[in-house]
Amino acid sequence: MPSKTKKKAAPAEPQPSVDLNQQVEQALAWLEEAATPRDRENLVRFGINAKQALGVSMANIQAIAKRLGRSHELAAALWATGVYEARMLTAFVDDPALVTPPQMDRWCRDFDNWGICDTLCFCLFDRTPHAWAKVAEWGACEEEFIKRAGFALLASLAGHDKGSGDQPFLSSLPLIEKAAFDDRNFVKKGVSWALRGLGRRGPAVCQAAMVVARRLADSTHPGARWVGKDALRDLTKRASATKRG
Repeated sequence: MPSKTKKKAAPAEPQPSVDLNQQVEQALAWLEEAATPRDRENLVRFGINAKQALGVSMANIQAIAKRLGRSHELAAALWATGVYEARMLTAFVDDPALVTPPQMDRWCRDFDNWGICDTLCFCLFDRTPHAWAKVAEWGACEEEFIKRAGFALLASLAGHDKGSGDQPFLSSLPLIEKAAFDDRNFVKKGVSWALRGLGRRGPAVCQAAMVVARRLADSTHPGARWVGKDALRDLTKRASATKRG
């Protein structure tokens, strides 16, 4: 009886590459489908003055990002649309390893509200190898949302950077203290966020942050005093919890 020979499987046909423009159109279509008047109103309610906003919840933005997957090229194309939610997608679509310092600077110059600023810093920029350099660079800028980005990035590193020791965070305290005298709302809130975030870095950094917070809280400058008192409440709680632990 002749032996049966296995038929060779036909080679898989190459999958056609999806056109980048089609991907962008699909992403925008999904965003428009997920948009609601309530979410659009929430942007105004939360003080997010976003241009070309559709009104899509963060949960839906993240769900759409999962459908799209990671792609550095797609992220660049989504940013170029200027649509607020499309730009929010880039925080979850871009590849941190491929993000460059010039790209970070270009996108940062486009920040015009705290929502896009904080999301990009918290979900993308702090995972790049250029994050610490941008903290120092942006934190010393005068433009409101670039400066905000410097401290939002520092706050994000305080929560996410598990590789750095205490020194980079201790070295950031003079930058924080200087910026605390900037009265602009989005700057001082970013500075307070960064100072409070340092409380997460362990007892040594927390204690050093508390020294700065106390000094600011005693200042005669209204903005600096607000930053100091706001941060000191949180830092004191963290220090107490660490002692109890």
